[in-house]
Amino acid sequence: MSLIVQKFGGSSVADAESIKRVAKRIVETRKAGYDVVVVVSAMGDTTDELFDLAEQVVPVPTGRELDMLLTAGERISMALLAMSIKSLGVDARSYTGSQAGMVTDAQHGAARIVEVSPRRVQEALDDGAVAIVAGFQGFNRGTGDITTLGRGGSDTTAVALAAALGAETCEIYTDVDGIFTADPRIVKSARKVNLVTSEEMLELAAAGAKVLDVRAVEYARRHGVKIHVRSSFNNNAGTVVINPKDGENVEEAIITGVASDLSEAKITVVGVPDVPGKAAQIFTIVATANANIDMIVQNVSAASTGRTDISFTLKKSDAEDVLRALTFNQEDVGFESLQHDDQIGKLSVVGGGMRTNAGVSARLFTSLFEAGINMEMISTSEIRISVVTRADTVAEAVRVVHTAFGLDGDEEAVVHAGTGR
Repeated sequence: MSLIVQKFGGSSVADAESIKRVAKRIVETRKAGYDVVVVVSAMGDTTDELFDLAEQVVPVPTGRELDMLLTAGERISMALLAMSIKSLGVDARSYTGSQAGMVTDAQHGAARIVEVSPRRVQEALDDGAVAIVAGFQGFNRGTGDITTLGRGGSDTTAVALAAALGAETCEIYTDVDGIFTADPRIVKSARKVNLVTSEEMLELAAAGAKVLDVRAVEYARRHGVKIHVRSSFNNNAGTVVINPKDGENVEEAIITGVASDLSEAKITVVGVPDVPGKAAQIFTIVATANANIDMIVQNVSAASTGRTDISFTLKKSDAEDVLRALTFNQEDVGFESLQHDDQIGKLSVVGGGMRTNAGVSARLFTSLFEAGINMEMISTSEIRISVVTRADTVAEAVRVVHTAFGLDGDEEAVVHAGTGR
């Protein structure tokens, strides 16, 4: 039989009734003639609640113990789901990430998968059972410790298992009907797209679209896994993420979607000596803080001083470590001061069609200008344009840009559980 991997997010298994609804869907897939592997997230906001509980006990919990705590959420949902499936007359077996063979590096809180050895999962399938795997978690062989993959890690777990087991498709179930032209919580007139390329989806996910994790999309593209995003609240068709190797011919829309991200901060290194090697020195220091940089802008050097300013964006959670590292090395680098701004937002327009269509930038910038929204930074790729603006203007910016590119639909988009994931 063909194999389908189904992943259900926290909003899909938020309570007992939701778990029963998900169990019925899984059993229907099994009775339709498919082998089924299921990956589940923790119920509802369980992960956030556990994290908050840890911080109440100690301000900075150690990575190892925090991972031990957080993985409890997925173990609860996987066991309850297995019980519900069994009550419907279909055998089901639940496995933790380590039991399912999800081998990772030793980085607690943000581990990366290095190997997938799903022997026990395959044994369950061979015995005719549904295999249920706790998402977001694995283990490191060197230390023997449990690890977690970070936010969105259950998506990556599902895609990795689909690749290792040769699944026909990896279905990602959420509380929206697929991938939309914008976040339907922000733009009520956002339209669902039926097909999106993995290249476009990578850019959308990296730009802040929450429906799929960027690491999962990247893994799927690399290993040729077809992703199908669907709602767990109905049987609508959803959205298929197409890999170029699939050979499907689709004419790419000029703009596929508009994404926004409020999770970043901006750091400006003021008064940097404008001599060769200083930028390299600065970003080497940033790298020692294990921070990932998104956008970078360097101002024109002031002729009177021979100094310039360098601004870059990064995750808010990384800013404190980076500021500390730069301050420690201020004398060596020779810059004058640091500025930290955590009230920024990023808007991105993404579309494979912009490669061959002129005027995309002009339309974007004009729509923002007419709405009175100022741009502070600009970054581009072949299929993406991103701008940084004030955090309190991002929602309005998304709406006006969405309209400017003719993406508004005729019906109001529905978010069934209110999270958009």
